[in-house]
Amino acid sequence: MESMSNFDSNNDSQVPTVLLKDSKGSELLCFLEEVVPINGLEYGLLTPVDTPVSLFRLEEEGDPELIETVEKNEPILEVADIVLQEYDLKLIRSALTLTVVGELEEPEPEELEEEIEDESETYELLVSFKVKEEEFGLYIPLDPFFIVGKIKENQAVLVEGEEFDRVQKQIEKELEDRGITD
Repeated sequence: MESMSNFDSNNDSQVPTVLLKDSKGSELLCFLEEVVPINGLEYGLLTPVDTPVSLFRLEEEGDPELIETVEKNEPILEVADIVLQEYDLKLIRSALTLTVVGELEEPEPEELEEEIEDESETYELLVSFKVKEEEFGLYIPLDPFFIVGKIKENQAVLVEGEEFDRVQKQIEKELEDRGITD
């Protein structure tokens, strides 16, 4: 274990929460940041209530490699669970992303060099661990982690694939008109 981190999440109890479901039935509790009506449907801009994390393979030489798809029963995650338990943290296999539940400590200034950049996103190391001679790390994205969901009866369904491609520009334009994005 190399470093701990604090993710600045939105703890404002005034922000409503919704349960997001993906096409596989996995769930993720999210804050409902904005509602954007498009073609008679309501789309929500959501952020996870718990801290999202990404799994990277750490190489001796070169940059860490983001592992895009992680199966819920992946043996690597079982090891991550054990390592996180040492810090009273719990790994949740949520819809769309892995999340961590528990009190994250404020990082020490000298630990902040444990950051990596991958495709213009910045991540900070939460924990690292070895599985069968390979080293892995769970990293917290430092950039805001937004999810688009279609709102239905106080729940949200993950918008992905072609539907996401269709509504993404409309949502961005609406948020820009509201002065929420650049």
